[in-house]
Amino acid sequence: MDKSIIIIGAGIAGLSSGVYGQMNGYKTHIFELHHSPGGLCTAWKRKGYTFDGCIHWLVGSDQGKGLGQLWSELGALKDTEVINPEIFQSIEDQDGKVFHLYCDVDQLEAHMLELAPQDEAHIHILTKAIRQFTDLDVPVDGFSVGAMLKMLPMLPKLTAMRKWSKKTVKEYADGFQDPFLRSVFNRLFDLPEFPMSAMIMTMSTKNARNAGYPIGGSLPFAKNIEKRYLDLGGEIHYQSRVREILVENNRAVGIRLEDGSEHRADIIVSAADGHATIFDMLSGKYVNEDIRRMYREWPIFEGLVQVSLGVDMDLSDAVSMCSFPLETPLNVAGEERTVMAYHHFCDDPTMAPNGKSVVVVSFDSNHAYWQELAEDRERYDAEKQQIAIDVMNVLETRFPGFTKAVEAVDIATPLTTERYTGNWQGSIEGWMISEETMAYMFGKSMDKTLPGLENFYMAGQWVEPGGGLPPAAWSGRKLIQKLCADDRKKFTTTLS
Repeated sequence: MDKSIIIIGAGIAGLSSGVYGQMNGYKTHIFELHHSPGGLCTAWKRKGYTFDGCIHWLVGSDQGKGLGQLWSELGALKDTEVINPEIFQSIEDQDGKVFHLYCDVDQLEAHMLELAPQDEAHIHILTKAIRQFTDLDVPVDGFSVGAMLKMLPMLPKLTAMRKWSKKTVKEYADGFQDPFLRSVFNRLFDLPEFPMSAMIMTMSTKNARNAGYPIGGSLPFAKNIEKRYLDLGGEIHYQSRVREILVENNRAVGIRLEDGSEHRADIIVSAADGHATIFDMLSGKYVNEDIRRMYREWPIFEGLVQVSLGVDMDLSDAVSMCSFPLETPLNVAGEERTVMAYHHFCDDPTMAPNGKSVVVVSFDSNHAYWQELAEDRERYDAEKQQIAIDVMNVLETRFPGFTKAVEAVDIATPLTTERYTGNWQGSIEGWMISEETMAYMFGKSMDKTLPGLENFYMAGQWVEPGGGLPPAAWSGRKLIQKLCADDRKKFTTTLS
């Protein structure tokens, strides 16, 4: 008799676990607190505009290459057009200088040499690395030990990548003589410990045209995987928040929903928020000091304030992603901001009516600030509205007539993310990328189980560091591979 699996969460990790579970003869049920799939990979409509909360680019978008197999198996890009913009993003300074982060490494190199010929040697260090790793595609199983064994011919490159993981983007930026490029690279991937290896991998996949943007964005992407799962015979129960994981004799045996109903299975998988799983659904009973330390000390990606605007203007002639300094700093959620970045979605005709545009502006923001503010709903709403007004006024200076042309406004905060996905502190990607977490991406694997608890596993961003969609998806794949190995049966996959 086939084993049954209950999966908590219909985000990308949960859907992936379900798809591969169904492929391999397990009977799976997914329980999801929201009314649609995708978790953080989602979008929403306002007055004819679609506001996307996730995909800006997708590693593995070329389905003919390694990680692309993952998306092919999941059906994520089925009948989906993928585009590869010429420019990843642009960065301006206060004097009007503009840096274009070209996706093509030859264009990027020529552009940087034109801006800072005195930094030729330092520029070549970067562009040589991008070229070196352009054909180093992320394997379908991620950087697990088994996957890396299959990549032994690429061992010198993997060794070089490990070395790059010990250097931060900031450290590389400080090597420029040119103050403009030094400033630009300090603003690119603006995280305190963001490793050069992650930046180089991003740019090498861009150069390989293997990190494009799927037309339609996040929600069709998630719905494609949902369809694949349902076609394989899986079942999803929406608006079914799990309150408790049922345990008997230190074995996970089922779940209890908020409505009090209980559901049982042979195996329980949580692809939900890690903190909620461990400390709420399991009441913190199955932890050790390592787990406590992670949730106490490891930095996480902060939540976002996302201002989404539907505007009756065609902005397609402007670069799609641009960061620029502010003449007058903005106060956003108690923090002074001297730089703002916008992203318009004019490359995607599904996001706005013809001749109109969607513009999104996001700021990292502290969850605790919003949590305190939300105690007074009027103050919370007023803060959101003021941020939207300030953002529109800034965009007015770049696109005259912008404010009057705005037809739809939506403001999401870290509390919005927490409410719709259950993510701890509204975090958008779990553990922040750092030298310590990078070690778990290249060979060393985080535990997917909890000490002292049998028949229970975790999947998703809290046990697969790195952020983004690929780690979430391959965590589900690797989980089912492990279950198959434990059950002594061959792990099999099919293409959608």
